Amino acid sequence: MDFKALLDDTSANTDSFRAVQPEAAKGFVTMHRAAMGDGVLSTKQKELQCIAIGIAKQCNDCIGFHVRAAIKAGATREEVAETVSVAIMMGGGPGYMYGSRALQAFDQLSQ
Repeated sequence: MDFKALLDDTSANTDSFRAVQPEAAKGFVTMHRAAMGDGVLSTKQKELQCIAIGIAKQCNDCIGFHVRAAIKAGATREEVAETVSVAIMMGGGPGYMYGSRALQAFDQLSQ
C-alpha cells in the first residue's frame, strides 16, 4: 500500500467534505486539537494509542495519519512496533473474552 498516495487522496476527500460541511469539519478539528495536545499523556503517547485504535478498527487512513503524526511527535520504529504488538493482543483478547461469554450465554439459555 502506498500510504503517501492514500493520505493525499484522503486529504483531498476531506477538503471536499469541508467545503460542503464546514461546521462539521471544524467541530472535528476542534475536538482533535483538544484531545491530542500534550497533557498528562504526551502527544506521542496519544498518537501511539491512535495507531492501536486504527489497527483495531481496520482504518488504513487512521493508521497512516497517526503514524505520520507519531513520527512528527518523536516516536521510534520500535515504539510503533510495540504498539502494533499491543493492538494484535487486544484484537485477539476481546475475541477470547466475548467467546467465553458466548459459551456462558449458551449454558444459560439452553437450560
